Parts: sequence; structure tokens; C-alpha cells
Amino acid sequence: MTITTEIVTDKKKQIKNPQNKRTIRHEDFIAGLAKGLAVLDSFGSDRHRLNISMAAEKTGMTRAAARRHLLTLEYLGYLDSDGHYFYLTPKVLRFSGSYMGGATLPKVSQPLLNLLTNQSALIYSVMVLDGYEAITIARSAAPQQTDRVNPYGLTLGNRLPAHTTSAGKILLAHLSADEQRQWLEHYPLQRMTKFTQVDNASFLAQLHDIKEQDWCYSSEEHELGVHALAVPIYGQSAKVIAALNIVSSTTKTKKKYLIQHILPLLQDTAREIRAVI
Repeated sequence: MTITTEIVTDKKKQIKNPQNKRTIRHEDFIAGLAKGLAVLDSFGSDRHRLNISMAAEKTGMTRAAARRHLLTLEYLGYLDSDGHYFYLTPKVLRFSGSYMGGATLPKVSQPLLNLLTNQSALIYSVMVLDGYEAITIARSAAPQQTDRVNPYGLTLGNRLPAHTTSAGKILLAHLSADEQRQWLEHYPLQRMTKFTQVDNASFLAQLHDIKEQDWCYSSEEHELGVHALAVPIYGQSAKVIAALNIVSSTTKTKKKYLIQHILPLLQDTAREIRAVI
């Protein structure tokens, strides 16, 4: 991810993160730390290994700067190298482990997701929005399940393009109109399948309808043969903090079944989660 900041007030010399809108005084901002994290953020499920040139391109750094950051992260144990390519080590998992162990939402959600799975033998997850993607922070899976009903894998920490998923669209639908337009400016809609919505006007209209009905059904927009249903999880301040969804293969379940039988379960569970967080 390229490092981007905006000067918002010359007088106070504050800078603004264009993604989360937070501001910080220029003298409090540690550019080296931001660059190091940007290098780590460059790795992903489709980018397991990066060389110096690739890291420089993805972060917007010079090759010399990218090299120093890669070598420093290797020295600290967060990266390993074969002499040409760098790749993440298990040490990076301590951050996700600390989040999962300390955050309230995953802890509260997990037993309720397990209960849903026991009731229906389907896969459920809780997801939050992080920039372009929706991230899985809790999930369940039917223990007896052997068919390939979850092709793209809703493992913990898995990231999916928000505009192609039911959970992602729920989260985007509850942004303000200005935030939605800014999101589209930062993250142009990319086609994943022939069913993916890539027209901005139609997508915004879809988000409006999703917010009005307070649930979202999505079919084969991220991967063919997979459909999903999601509802928002509200916090105590009536603000949407996450989405609860079910993912299934189109051969195992039909849209009518998901809406008639699974949607009420999702809505009841989302209310239970809200009551205890």
C-alpha cells in the first residue's frame, strides 16, 4: 500500500489519513514506522513473496529505502529471505493473536456462530471493513462438512474485496454518502466475475437499497458457485460495527431458503451480539 497523507492545516501542521480521516500533528507522525508497516502491508494472500523492486513499487518508496526496510524487518524477525525474495514469518501472527485474544467482538460472537452452525450446518462469520476489504474476525464451520462450500476460505483474518461480498456491502451501505463516494474514488470497482457490479451509480443505488432493507444477498459476485447473506451488527451507539454473514454454495442452498429460513437466525443473532457488547 502506498503511503499517503494530506496536510489539512498549515497553521497547526497537521496531517490527515485519507482512509480513516484521523489527523495527527506533523511532529508526532513517525514516517519510518509508517513506511515499515506499509512494507508489511504489501504482503497478502496473492503476494506471499516480494523482492526489493516489488516492495518499492507497492509502497511508493525508492528501491534503496525499500531495501533498508525489508532488511530491518528481516533482522527483527518479521520477514525471512531466500537471498532474493522476502516473505512473512509466523512472528507477525502475534499481532492478530493479541487482537483476537483481547477484542470483545470476536469473543462474544464465537459461541453464537457455533450455535448457528449446530442449527444449520452452514458456515457463518463476522466481518469488519478495512479500507478496500472486508476482514473475517470470527467464523464457524460445520465439523462434518466435507464438500467445497467455501472456495475462497473464510479463515480468520481472511480479506475479501468489500464490493463483491454481502458482508462488505452491508458495511459500505452504512457509510455516509460522502464516505461512499470517497471510497469509490480510492478503490475503483474491479470485476471479479461476470456478476460483479462495476458501475458506480448502480453500485451506490444498490447500497441505498441494502441500507433500507437492512440485509444483503449477494450471488456469485466474488466467485462462481457461491452466494451469501449478511446483516449488520449494531453497537450500543446504533452505529454498525460489523456484519454477520452466511456463505454457501449455490448447489447446496437456494436464495429462497437463505432468506426465509436463515435470515431470521442472522437477525436474531445480531441482536444478541449487540446486547452483550
